[in-house]
Amino acid sequence: MIDVIVLGSAAGGGFPQWNSAAPGCVAARTRQGARPRTQASIAVSADGEHWFVLNASPDLRQQIIETPALHHQGSLRGTPIQSVILTCGEIDAITGLLTLREREPFTLMGSESTLDQLAANPIFGALDPAIVPRVTLKLDVPTALNLKDGTPSGLTLTAFAVPGKAPLYAEAEGSRPDETLGVSITDGTQTVLFIPGCAHITPDIIERASQADLLFFDGTLWRDDEMIRAGLSPKTGQRMGHVSIRDSGGPVESFASCSKPRKVLIHINNSNPVLMEDSPEHKDIENAGWTVSEDGMTFRLETP
Repeated sequence: MIDVIVLGSAAGGGFPQWNSAAPGCVAARTRQGARPRTQASIAVSADGEHWFVLNASPDLRQQIIETPALHHQGSLRGTPIQSVILTCGEIDAITGLLTLREREPFTLMGSESTLDQLAANPIFGALDPAIVPRVTLKLDVPTALNLKDGTPSGLTLTAFAVPGKAPLYAEAEGSRPDETLGVSITDGTQTVLFIPGCAHITPDIIERASQADLLFFDGTLWRDDEMIRAGLSPKTGQRMGHVSIRDSGGPVESFASCSKPRKVLIHINNSNPVLMEDSPEHKDIENAGWTVSEDGMTFRLETP
């Protein structure tokens, strides 16, 4: 069995974004046709008691408070969170680590480049490696996810490279092959695939998706130039390292033949019209067999 909770479903800045009066953000702020969302993260468990968090968004404290499964029971202090697994070093994936600085043991896992970026920033020294050990994920090498006491959780993780880019604050240093990861988590029977950022969908990614039971995929933008058209930013989706949902080569087209997994969009930007529940784009994506994720959504994969 694998349980999954969507802790956050929006892209960087959340929904509504704090400084935005764009139509979608106004709708979310007033709860008229759109629901607010925090920044993207999920939690995964094999027993419903011990949890592995994928990406530590800036909203992590709020997400924990709003998720009873992540509340501590028993002794004065503790947490059901066993590990935090990072898919990149972007601000909206790592800032929540600072919420977890209260000398609470857990394992921090990420690629070599992401852990190097954390090590280069002294503020992340607040997570003492003697208490929060850092584990480098090797690409395409299955890694057992153990509980904090060293016992097996029943889950195995495999990290793999996906096309992306360096975090904005590190772009001058150039990109490295392990800068952006996808993550596969399996109990040996069921498999969850988590790819919240992807600049280009490769044949390898399509093959992995075809074998998964639950796919979370980058839903940042509907069209590559939507932020330019809306007057929100001069950047395209490609410039930000994200493929767009309905463009050629996007997830709807690329995964059309993948009939096995349930397909879920995550990391959805506040400019994306799929967030408007009565929009043609929202209806279109549902008709294409996709789910637009919301904070608090739960999924359970069980062996038939």
